[in-house]
Amino acid sequence: MRDLENIQQLVRLPIDYIGFIFYAKSPRFVQDGIRKAIPENIKKVGVFVNETYPAIIDKVDTYGITCIQLHGNETAELCASLKQAGLEIIKAFGIDDAFDWSVLEKYLDHVDFFLFDTKSTQHGGTGQTFSWQQLRNYPYSKPYFLSGGLGLDNIEQAMTIEDDRLYALDLNSKFELEPGLKDIKTVTQALSIIHHEQISGRQ
Repeated sequence: MRDLENIQQLVRLPIDYIGFIFYAKSPRFVQDGIRKAIPENIKKVGVFVNETYPAIIDKVDTYGITCIQLHGNETAELCASLKQAGLEIIKAFGIDDAFDWSVLEKYLDHVDFFLFDTKSTQHGGTGQTFSWQQLRNYPYSKPYFLSGGLGLDNIEQAMTIEDDRLYALDLNSKFELEPGLKDIKTVTQALSIIHHEQISGRQ
């Protein structure tokens, strides 16, 4: 998210998290000028790729971020340091048919959630799904976000995944008019499916 008017429209909807991407190579890279326009009940997530601890903390202080999503090759030690700073930590992993679930073990004590996305070289935002059958092989109790190619065509299918560890759905590229600009209409439609009710937005 990087457009203030678009953010103001989005936060009227019943969402739990809103993400700001601090990865310069991403077309969704957040620009300066967006500050604390998010209600307290919506968690502000800073998304980083292979960034340093001081750089992350700088953005936390500037944007009032309370949750960090790490989408690169970050170490468990970095996760631990950020968690000790009082931040909620989401560690993302790219999943394919050959994914080795054991690599998650060293992160278990240092993150609040995992995020499972489709494996790619561009660190997410591909609009492609991975085989959700792979989730049956996930061996840990840590809750996770499901990401990667979620859209109106498969949200209902995602809602049928019978797994108590599935904590949230990450609505990304298929709900955009362009990178970083959410399509409020399709997001509203998706939320209506998720919540099983008509969504009109907060006043």
